[in-house]
Amino acid sequence: MSDVTFTDKNFKQDVLANKQLVVVDFWAPWCGPCKMVTPIIEELAKEYEGKVVIGKMNVDENQETAGNFNVMSIPTVMVFKSGQPVASLIGAQGKETYKKAITEALA
Repeated sequence: MSDVTFTDKNFKQDVLANKQLVVVDFWAPWCGPCKMVTPIIEELAKEYEGKVVIGKMNVDENQETAGNFNVMSIPTVMVFKSGQPVASLIGAQGKETYKKAITEALA
C-alpha cells in the first residue's frame, strides 16, 4: 500500500491546498483492476518521493470526494496541480502512462 491515504476529511488540506503535485488513486478493495494498479502506484511513490505526493483514496469509505470529482469508474488516477485536477486516467493503465501524466504536470 502507498503510505499516503486520502480521506474526505483530509482531502482539502492534503490535496487541494498542497503546493506540491499530488496524484490520487481512487480505488476499492473489491476492484480487480485496482489491485493491478496498486504496485505501479507504489513504485511511482518511491520514484517521485520528495517531488510528488502520491496516495490512495478508498471510494467506498470516501464517497463525498469521489462524487465531487465525478469518479464513476475505478481505478481512476487523478493528478492535481495547485489544487486543480490536470489529468484523469480511468481504468488500469501501464506505468509509462502514469509517468507521462506526472511528467507533463511537473513541466
